[in-house]
Amino acid sequence: MEFLLQGLALGLAYVAPIGMQNIYVINTALSKSKLRAYQVAFITIFFDITLALSCFLGIGALLSKYEIVKLAVLLLGGIAVIYIGIQLFRSIPNMKRDIDINKPLLQVAVTCFTVTWLNPQAIIDGSLLLGGMRASLTGAAANLFIIGVCIASFAWFTGLATIVSMFKNSFNEKVIRWINIICGAVIIYYGTKLIYSFITLIR
Repeated sequence: MEFLLQGLALGLAYVAPIGMQNIYVINTALSKSKLRAYQVAFITIFFDITLALSCFLGIGALLSKYEIVKLAVLLLGGIAVIYIGIQLFRSIPNMKRDIDINKPLLQVAVTCFTVTWLNPQAIIDGSLLLGGMRASLTGAAANLFIIGVCIASFAWFTGLATIVSMFKNSFNEKVIRWINIICGAVIIYYGTKLIYSFITLIR
């Protein structure tokens, strides 16, 4: 249960910071029906979870085979994750981005795929963060952790679509700013854990 909760916490911190995926879900929920908002949310969840699984399992296998790669990812990943957390503290949310939400559902799926799978930053961040955590976990603990990450993705995007649809007039950039601050703190914590794992292994 401990590792499931860790995966849930890290998963929420990973998906909650406001990026293009979240902006797309938010803007749809603000201007479209609840049905359309949930459709967009579920498409986003699918691509987000498949990317998370690929980052976690793919690089995890590589790290298990080569100790030097494992050490490098723990160190570089820890540094990179802490940097990501710091950037979240400094980020200024902007909900006025030019995003077309009037597309057919198939085009929405293509857009979600592009934002997720063809985004080098998302792939690098996911590999460093999730792959780094995979390097510090084994067996059942790793399985529980990634299940927690997947649950977090589902809970976040469906919850986001629901809350924004219900409270359209109250959801603003100030709220998003606090979300980013909290998530930044959680991500910095996990980055520190990665570096601690690195130090432990080289002793």
